[in-house]
Amino acid sequence: MGTIDRRDFLKLVGAGGVGAAAGFVLAEAIKHPVEHLIPYPVPPEEFSPGVAAWYNTVCSMCPAGCGISVRTLEGRAKKIEGNPSHPVNQGRLCALGQAGLQVLYNPDRLTGPLMRTGARGAGPFVQTTWDDGIAELAGRLNELRADGRSDRVSFLTAGVRGHLAALLELLMAELPGARLLQYDFDHPHTLLAANERFFGAGSLPYYDLENARYVLSFGADYLGGWLSPVHHALGFGRSRQGRSGARGRFVQVEPRMSLSGAAADEWIPARPGTEGFLALGIARQLVAEGGYEGADRDAWAAALDGHTADAVAAQTGVPAATIRRLAGDFAGTRPSLALGGGATGGHTNGVDALVAVNALNYLAGNVGRPGGVLFNPPPAFGPRARAAHASYRDMLALAEDARRGRIEILVVSDTNPVFTLPAAAGFAEALAAIPYIVSLSSFMDETTGLADRVLPSHTYLESWGDDSPEPGVGFTVGAIAQPVVAPLYDTRSKGDILLGIARALGAGEDFPWANMEDYLKAGWREVYGRAPIPAEAGGFEAFWISVLRAGVWGENGRRESGSPAVEARVIDAVGVAPPEFAGSSDEFPFVLHPYLSHALRDGRGANLPWMQELPDPMTSVWYGSWVELNPATAERLGLREGDVVDVESAHGKIGVPVYVFPAIMPDVVAMPIGQGHAGYGRYASRRGANPIQLLAPLTEPVTGGLASSATRVRLVPTGRRVSLVKQGGESRQLGRGIVRTTGAAAVTGPGARLASIPIKVEST
Repeated sequence: MGTIDRRDFLKLVGAGGVGAAAGFVLAEAIKHPVEHLIPYPVPPEEFSPGVAAWYNTVCSMCPAGCGISVRTLEGRAKKIEGNPSHPVNQGRLCALGQAGLQVLYNPDRLTGPLMRTGARGAGPFVQTTWDDGIAELAGRLNELRADGRSDRVSFLTAGVRGHLAALLELLMAELPGARLLQYDFDHPHTLLAANERFFGAGSLPYYDLENARYVLSFGADYLGGWLSPVHHALGFGRSRQGRSGARGRFVQVEPRMSLSGAAADEWIPARPGTEGFLALGIARQLVAEGGYEGADRDAWAAALDGHTADAVAAQTGVPAATIRRLAGDFAGTRPSLALGGGATGGHTNGVDALVAVNALNYLAGNVGRPGGVLFNPPPAFGPRARAAHASYRDMLALAEDARRGRIEILVVSDTNPVFTLPAAAGFAEALAAIPYIVSLSSFMDETTGLADRVLPSHTYLESWGDDSPEPGVGFTVGAIAQPVVAPLYDTRSKGDILLGIARALGAGEDFPWANMEDYLKAGWREVYGRAPIPAEAGGFEAFWISVLRAGVWGENGRRESGSPAVEARVIDAVGVAPPEFAGSSDEFPFVLHPYLSHALRDGRGANLPWMQELPDPMTSVWYGSWVELNPATAERLGLREGDVVDVESAHGKIGVPVYVFPAIMPDVVAMPIGQGHAGYGRYASRRGANPIQLLAPLTEPVTGGLASSATRVRLVPTGRRVSLVKQGGESRQLGRGIVRTTGAAAVTGPGARLASIPIKVEST
């Protein structure tokens, strides 16, 4: 929790707490009819010219669930900052979160309901009305329900939590047999499955980086895009600052240096897909040297017997001496913490590898203790959505059902599988076989472009909602998302769209709420009912206003500490299968390492100009795509920065320029995900390339998730060159004599060898 103590937090944001502003809802209650005049000749009375108001709500730019404070002036949102009271981000906010204004005011937003008039994917859309759109969708749903064919209806959404997830489930209950799937490219399927297998808890724990004194990360870019990067950055910084003379030490294991690897004390390259072997090798060393003395020590010694330092060194490429040193440091520096995720979970042995990381935490005594792995309580409200999250296998099944005519209606909400699924999945072609598709997206992305009707939703800054973040922070937290501005266009919130569909289906008795705000209030009355609030505090309305003001609510849901026992069958099953790769090493000599863009993530931020203009933190490149090569690999292939190559797999080909990157293994090439959109607005379209399209249809067998790190590629020079747009500039003088040098590196004339920085500078 950092500088926010649990007790102080509960005092600050609990019942009757006070916040910065009463919330946009109070202003709306007295608001005059909207007058579209800029500036206001006679401003509404709730606007004070030149006086800003701040409203607290929840960021929806990624799944982390940070709390935000939005500065508004005369009814317009001007700035987004982190909410200091929210325990996830504690006043901080990433660049993507601050770019939420460009979602709200994006010139490519859909401004009202649309209907396609031409061929799917090519035909134009014309404006229609909400009544027509909802009536047509409800009529088709009613026809299928009356014929007993509701199982031919599918709802496909991005990941949702809280009461909106519960509302979706209520609506699906009105359509017996209908399928509800949530799909996000970066959903941590393998991590959830590994936690369930090892701990019996199918949820994300709290990784206490702040109190850890030694952190060993296997592929988890906790400062980049892994799970909750703002919260992890807070923990990283506080561990680094040190207490009582102790300074946290961080070690990163991965085949390509990430932002977390660059910030670590030590970066250790390991062969792709072998990180789990390294975790088991460290665990064996720990047990063998007496670092674990539990009652089940003999069982662990037997399970880990074959993973000697020498054997693991041969598998991973990490020297045996390094493995022994890591084991000693991990066991001897308490508290310590092992993390696993990212590309480590993206192999065909991803669950095995992350189970091995969990085993390492267990053996070092890091489970259930500060500075280690802490179990989160259940969410404050709403269902656990893990069962509804679609794996790659589930999405393939959805596509196959579409091809076979088993899906007649598909409703898509804020997810873009045409872009984030490999070309090998054939998802766009499968959508062509569905008779009726409705999109609730705010933008015309690649998937929405294939819809028949578009019923555009509000942005999150115009909507009611709530969230209970996962991963949490070790105790129960909830937050209300309130509209901070009036809707700009003829759009509706997702909750109101779902309620409108339910009423049109004739289910009004089961959906008695007039709008999403009423539905949220009904749900939060249950939260209020279990909160220890004295009657004189003012009742539910006072509680509701206090939560709106603070932007967050919490309760003391501390879980019992201590390391849980691990069953013998779990110990016996610990092991890592060899990774599989698509493509022969002779024909495709390089392993492709696709990684989430720091700014664009899985492509959702590509339509925001601020994100396009944000340089990549490792290469300083912006506005495009590139492929990263080790200098030795580039020299062997006769390539240099800016040379355009075709990156080819057995399933596709894309052309991108080369970036020579020293912190990557010679047999690995890396590409950022996020660019390569065919649609999605003026800022994203036809910019860069999408490496997801190259990926082979290999899956992790336990979860059915896409093995996104298991594709081999080759590089074919095209003979073309481009200049990469980057902020870093040039580290050499290029013969200009800007810096005078001494010694062997001295520049003695225009034809002299170029000197590199750092260099020794003559005193003048």
